[in-house]
Amino acid sequence: MTRRPARIAPSVLSADLGHLAEQIKELEAGGADWVHIDVMDGNFVPNLTFGAPLIKALRKLTELPLDVHLMVQRPEQYIAEYAALGANVFTFHPEATIHVQRQLAAIRDAGMQAGLALNPATPLSAIEEVIPDLDLVLVMSVSPGFGGQSYIPSATGKIARIRRLLDEAGSSAVLEVDGGVTVKTIGAAYRAGADTFVAGTAVFGAARIDGAIRLLKASCSDAAIA
Repeated sequence: MTRRPARIAPSVLSADLGHLAEQIKELEAGGADWVHIDVMDGNFVPNLTFGAPLIKALRKLTELPLDVHLMVQRPEQYIAEYAALGANVFTFHPEATIHVQRQLAAIRDAGMQAGLALNPATPLSAIEEVIPDLDLVLVMSVSPGFGGQSYIPSATGKIARIRRLLDEAGSSAVLEVDGGVTVKTIGAAYRAGADTFVAGTAVFGAARIDGAIRLLKASCSDAAIA
């Protein structure tokens, strides 16, 4: 397996929205690769969070790719709007809509990268038939809905299985991990084949945001030679 450079996508779910502009500057200074935005509807998951206004605000603050993860029912309702606002990656859950392939095609047609997110109990069969339509697979290493949870150890084996599945299919899709990502857990996920890491508390809860990002990337580098 060829190692890809580690990509860090800090989740603004854990940001201080009162100082968002300053924190985005710190993300950029620390070498963040993407900005991750969690959209929750209080229905698909038991929480209600950001939507279009935050995407619009972030697009004005940074040129970093905006990585939007929708934990909502009927995500297809938001494809055109989020594309127009400047989202770069649009990821949804296969359980949230009936026609998964149709939505993946619509996302790509709108000019965004298309992703599917797998909850801890969602089997790999949910992506097997649509791998050619995927630009990203997101492995949830916690049950979705809230930040600050601990990494579920079984996610590491799931990451490895998905990496094999993507490699065997000749797919160049990004393999992203979200949930409990810290300097203690990121190495195992990276060795298993993940290349992109969503980190909320580990970044925004640190004394220095830029330093936290550098430490996460260094942990991946250490894991690559361990």
